[in-house]
Amino acid sequence: MPFDRPIPHPLNNRCVSLFAPSQSGLYGISSRHEWVYIGEADDIRNALLLFLEGNESKEKAKADMMRLGFVFELCPRGLRPGRQDQLVREYEPKRNRRLF
Repeated sequence: MPFDRPIPHPLNNRCVSLFAPSQSGLYGISSRHEWVYIGEADDIRNALLLFLEGNESKEKAKADMMRLGFVFELCPRGLRPGRQDQLVREYEPKRNRRLF
């Protein structure tokens, strides 16, 4: 089953602050061509801002970040790991594949 909100917002500080909730759930980061990462967090907004902060120091990463988008869905803490596994199997994001 895909994300509840499949249309991505641009992944930048402004859009994350405007659209991502400070609530429990899952988030997906994608380019136009592939899924990059699917994560889960107690605070979706904070997780996305930390992702941006961790990637902003490298010039190539900055250029890549301009082409990324994010989606999210709210999900209670206890259900997040199972839902994340389901989304990872469905979308096969490249960073999650490296973790397994």
